[in-house]
Amino acid sequence: MPKGVSTNSDNPVATTTQNTTYRKTIHGWSIRWDDALAKNAYENGYWSQNTLATALQTDAENNPNREIIIEGNIRLTARSLHEESEQLAKVLANRFAPGSVISFMLPNWHETAIIYLAATYAGLVAHPILPSLREHDLLFMLSDVNSKMLFIPQQFRNHQCADMLERVVEKMENPPEVIVVRGDRSQHLAYETLLDQPAAEDLAAVDAESVRMVMYTSGTTGRPKGVLHTHNSINALIKQLGDHWLVEPGDKFLVASPISHIGGSIYAFEIPILLGASAVLMESWQSDEAVELLLQEGCTHFAGATPFLTQTLQSAKKVKSHLPDLKVFICGGASVPPSLIYEASDYFAKAAVTRAYGSTEVPVMSVGVLDTNDVKHAAETDGKPGLADIILARPDGEASETGEVIAKGPQMLAGFLHTEDEANAFTTNGYYKTGDLACWQDDSFLVINGRLKDIIIRNGENIAPKEIEDLLVDLPQIKEVAIVGLPDPKTGERACAVIVAAQGQEPDINTLVEHLAQLGVAKFKYPERVELWSALPKNDAGKVLKHKIKEIIEQADKEAS
Repeated sequence: MPKGVSTNSDNPVATTTQNTTYRKTIHGWSIRWDDALAKNAYENGYWSQNTLATALQTDAENNPNREIIIEGNIRLTARSLHEESEQLAKVLANRFAPGSVISFMLPNWHETAIIYLAATYAGLVAHPILPSLREHDLLFMLSDVNSKMLFIPQQFRNHQCADMLERVVEKMENPPEVIVVRGDRSQHLAYETLLDQPAAEDLAAVDAESVRMVMYTSGTTGRPKGVLHTHNSINALIKQLGDHWLVEPGDKFLVASPISHIGGSIYAFEIPILLGASAVLMESWQSDEAVELLLQEGCTHFAGATPFLTQTLQSAKKVKSHLPDLKVFICGGASVPPSLIYEASDYFAKAAVTRAYGSTEVPVMSVGVLDTNDVKHAAETDGKPGLADIILARPDGEASETGEVIAKGPQMLAGFLHTEDEANAFTTNGYYKTGDLACWQDDSFLVINGRLKDIIIRNGENIAPKEIEDLLVDLPQIKEVAIVGLPDPKTGERACAVIVAAQGQEPDINTLVEHLAQLGVAKFKYPERVELWSALPKNDAGKVLKHKIKEIIEQADKEAS
């Protein structure tokens, strides 16, 4: 019987066996707790009372000169990273109680690692924010999570972040204290000045079962949801990657994905310390620069969405390099064409190039295929499951060879910030319902082939169409609007706004962009195409049939090409 296929008596959704999941409160955070899952995770060594802070302290004592973070000419050793993180941690611990939220909206800078580690040392909750987000998202997130402090750059990519935060905090009832990194703004506190503030003498021990990170992800309701991870859930994830991704002490990860994503954060902060590797940080993605760094630093591992692999392959071919040090390239986060994996596997002769599958809620559910003799499964499937128990469930809850991916494992989320967001997110016995559709191939290889969720993934970024639809429908030029994702060879998907215009109006892409810009919406969420229709296709209940919209547009595009 293929993995994930069960009999009626073991129905993953409708099971009547005793549920071991309940709620537990640590430092004011209410989390989901599963006694059976926890017992298994501790017995198998995926969970322990050791944390990232424990590991770095040990490394600083035993391997003080080992390079952990590399950013240009800046190289943080175990000793320097520990000392700088501990210094900041004591300042933070003097100001905030354990469990308080510390936010950072920073690029892939070495200071971000120090801030993340400092929050960990002080028992605070790290809240990464994409630097591309603007007022609209910040106002919601910072208030929603009750952030106490926010670290930002003075400016990044020609955007004046410090000026933006002045406008944001003015609108907040309880704004966080704003700390400017790599800049000096009189309206806010400079990072260097913060380090000179009064500090606690000692740091309390950190509970590995407590929440250590809240990360927002787009939802079909349009309101981003805060995903909670504990020290132990992330530790289990890293243990899995150490077991499956050929990571050895001395390896180097090129970190081009934003550290505000679950992927970028674990490559930059967790893997280097817990697995004895180093992280080479890229502030902004440039494929030619990436190839230079891969060669110059001898990077062994690289992971990212489809555009990263596509463009790295192009740049490597341009300089006629096969990247001899590269051992592993993990590709995920959006649709990955099998032809791309075949081509990259052939060109990067020493590297295992594979697809993998995961989410912020349950990171790396399938670990890919790292056997270079099995390129077929690496290219045409998303690989075998790792730690997570994966079941494919039909709408009636029965397991099948095809269906919705539901997953449960020691690396899964500890719940959502708001418990109401959990109402339909889990099965009765604690499996997370991903909303993704998949099938099994050759018994044990997972193939993701669609989504129940109405989410567009562009360059690895999740876009909730309803969020943007709700903002655009306020335009007087628009009577109705539906946003759908269309295939794009470069970005995975692009957002198309299909509009029923108000009488006598013809809104174009500029109309939409100007409106969203005025609202402070991040640019990656902007629609890239507009279609004006006389009506939207709907069912008898009045629900817009987005699958029908996509079919019509894709067929028209095909006929026009």
